[in-house]
Amino acid sequence: MAIKEVEKGIKPHNQNLLRVAEPSGLMSFLIQHLPGKGRNTVKSILAHKQVSVNGNIQTHFDFQLKPTDEVAINRAKVMEPEHCKGFRILYEDAAVIVIDKDAGLLSMATERENLLTAYSILSRRVKRKNPDERIFIVHRLDRDTSGVMMFAKTEKVQSILQAHWNENVLERTYLSVVEGNVTENTGRIRSFLKENKAMVVYSTMDSENGLEAITHYKVLKRGNGFSLLELELETGRKNQIRVHLKDIGHSVVGDEKYGSKQNPIGRLGLHAKILAFRHPVSGKMLRFETPIPPKFSALFQ
Repeated sequence: MAIKEVEKGIKPHNQNLLRVAEPSGLMSFLIQHLPGKGRNTVKSILAHKQVSVNGNIQTHFDFQLKPTDEVAINRAKVMEPEHCKGFRILYEDAAVIVIDKDAGLLSMATERENLLTAYSILSRRVKRKNPDERIFIVHRLDRDTSGVMMFAKTEKVQSILQAHWNENVLERTYLSVVEGNVTENTGRIRSFLKENKAMVVYSTMDSENGLEAITHYKVLKRGNGFSLLELELETGRKNQIRVHLKDIGHSVVGDEKYGSKQNPIGRLGLHAKILAFRHPVSGKMLRFETPIPPKFSALFQ
């Protein structure tokens, strides 16, 4: 899938184009032609690269203008390529953004933490392009889980995706490194999940007081006292994989919360490998797959 690039430069329909009649410093010229704007505001406009002279962005307030120079003032902040720390963008259109998130980055802020998140970085990115644009949470990955996740770009798209999640999401596949040698090559885990006051999710067979959760697994590799599993979800409950793997006696490595005693890879051994879904507007099927994290592979060499 092609990544939609952030626009560079100044867009003509957002410009005020002015021709210089006599020699002048850029600051004086801008104050004269931007009534009501003081020196600090003009400096900010320059700092945000919203002014160009003869097609070249100019940030120096003391730049000397000559007669016939053309000064363009951009009404919106200039869009520049951004290195998105903690993730890379796999796909973007007017409806959705799909990213490959690194382990260690929060999907969104929580009551306990309001640090840098994938949501906050993307929000700033789209607002620089269009101050009225927003993004909306569709689903989440745990902070220490890497891999594919999706955001909506309108509230309507968010509603469509969430209301029809099971119908729209055609494939969700994860990779996990777990403790011990899983003996069965394939398996199905089913329980009802509840969360206690300590925010720990646990399994119960009480269907009236828990949410049904079903996880399918397949063993890909075994070695060195660990197993690499491929997991497919029928349901998408909070901490579902982590709880289910603990239930069968093979906690995800690095997952102290759910019983892990070892952390040979220095991170949680969980990665969202594949996300395939029906586009909420076009109806086209989109599928995104990310490679196995190198630390996972290295454990079995």
